[in-house]
Parts: sequence; C-alpha cells; structure tokens
Amino acid sequence: MERSFAAMAGVAVPAYHRDRPGLSTFIREGDAIYHSYSSYARGVETASRVGGKGPTPWLYGDRLRMGGVKIYADGALGSRGAWLKAPYADAPGQSGLGFNTDAQLQNQMSRAAMDGFQIAVHAIGDRANQQVLDAIDALSDTYSGDRRWRIEHAQIVAPDDLPRFGRHGIVASMQPVHQTSDRTMAEARLGPQRLAGAYAWKSILATGAKLAFGSDTPVEKPDPWAGWAAAFTRQDADGQPYGGWRPEEALTREQAWWAYTGGASYAGFAENRFGILAPGQRADFIIVDRDPLNASPTDLRKTVVEQTWIGGEKAWERKQTGQR
Repeated sequence: MERSFAAMAGVAVPAYHRDRPGLSTFIREGDAIYHSYSSYARGVETASRVGGKGPTPWLYGDRLRMGGVKIYADGALGSRGAWLKAPYADAPGQSGLGFNTDAQLQNQMSRAAMDGFQIAVHAIGDRANQQVLDAIDALSDTYSGDRRWRIEHAQIVAPDDLPRFGRHGIVASMQPVHQTSDRTMAEARLGPQRLAGAYAWKSILATGAKLAFGSDTPVEKPDPWAGWAAAFTRQDADGQPYGGWRPEEALTREQAWWAYTGGASYAGFAENRFGILAPGQRADFIIVDRDPLNASPTDLRKTVVEQTWIGGEKAWERKQTGQR
C-alpha cells in the first residue's frame, strides 16, 4: 500500500481546565503523556495557583505547558446563548447572553496579561466578538509586545468588525466542522441577512490575522481530516450543499493545512517546537495511507493513520489485517 508522509501531528492539543485538580492531574501523569498539551486555565485564580507569576515552562519533553487563561464572553448559538447585536431571527425576544460587562471583561484580561498569561476568549455571537475586540483595543497599549490575543470560535462577526481582527496580533482560533454542523441552524438563528460574517475564514485571514484550526473536541469529533475537507469545500461529508455554503469564505487546501499545523502551534507560542518539519523541531509527524494534498475531499475524510511519531520516536503503529 502506498503511504504518504504528513506533518499533521506535532501540534499541541489545547486543553482547557476549570480548576487546579484538572491541571495537576496532567502534571502528575507527565510520563504518560503521549501528545503535547498547551493548557489554558479557567480564570486567573486557577492560572496563578498552577503557574504562579506567569506561564509554566514546557514540561516532559515539550509535552505539557500551562500558558494562558480561558475566559467566556457568551454561550452557544444552538441554545441561543451566543450574544448577538440584534435579536435572534427565530426568537425575536432573545439576543443571547453576555457573561461580562465591558469593565469586567477588561479587568479579567488585564489581570491575566499583567502576569504574562496568554488570553483566550470564547466569543461566538457578533456582539460578544465586538466586546472582545473592544477589550483588546483598550488593553493593547498597556500590554504591548507579542501577546497573541486569542478569540476562540469567532463564529458570527459583524462585517464591519472583521477588519479589526488584523490588529494587535490577534489569533482567530476556529473550527471548520462548526460550519458544516451548524449551517442550517445558523440560517434559522440569524436569517439570511446576517450571514455575511459567519464562519468567515477567508475574510479573517485576509485581514492579516493568524488562523488556528482545531476540532473543538469533545463537542465535535477529533477528526482533522473532516475539518480540513470542510475548510476548502464548505461542504459536509455528503457533499452538501452543492458548491459549498457561502463558498466565498473557503480557503485553499494549503491554507487550511497550515491553519491546522503551523497556525495552531503559533497560536500557543510553540512554533519553535512543533507544527512544521524542520531542523530543531520535535519531529512529531504521522504517516498516512494516501496523499492528502491530492486526495478528493471524500477520500481525504477517509484518511487512515498508519504510524504516529513523537519526538522522532515511533509512538504508535496501526495493526495490519490479520496481525495480532
């Protein structure tokens, strides 16, 4: 069987923890960690208890680091918890829920930034994304330098807010499978007039912002092949809709690959450790059963991993048929 070599591994899995015990479990079990985890604490208090005055170093051969703080600006679109600028099209009396006042959000972000923690803010609705962008604008003069402010999901953004992603070194941490999972629901929740900034990968990339892709597991399956195919087709596994949903926001195959690898490592300040194959990197990679750059979208989704290598050592190999 023909095999292909791909640098699809070698990207830290972002792990978000609500409390110190969750992080402490990772630290205690370090010798058993077989992936790289870039961990973000739920709130400044948890981050400070684990990391002290700033992020931890990379531990266990670059397999674990607690480097940032996760903050929630709103809820989910499906439950109508995403905070919108205007009421939901299918629930005119509701606009979602913002979890913080502007001052509360800025205070949380400032406390984290003061100690050098990276900040990742969950923002799905257009009002929540506007609030986070406003906070970054307000704080960037005080907390200058390479901050890599992360906006998690950035699913619904007002068109006039899209250019703001290109300022202050913002990283848009997005999940392509959300577009294929959510598209009919998003149409119902928003109506056709408010879809211009929905899952707008190409528009955000065009601002100069960095894109970092992931799967959003355990909400979605941890399947990078499905996400990669969705990113350049804007179609689901059944090839729907024909021509792609809002295809003007599709990326090229190569842009999507980079967002899952180099972009994802950059988002966690790990670009000098993994995410690409180059001298000095950790040599984390996989061998797969087809060439992902030439496979059709349908075949790409069926990609099978044959081997996984971590730090230049084989960590796993798929058993062949009949092999025990």
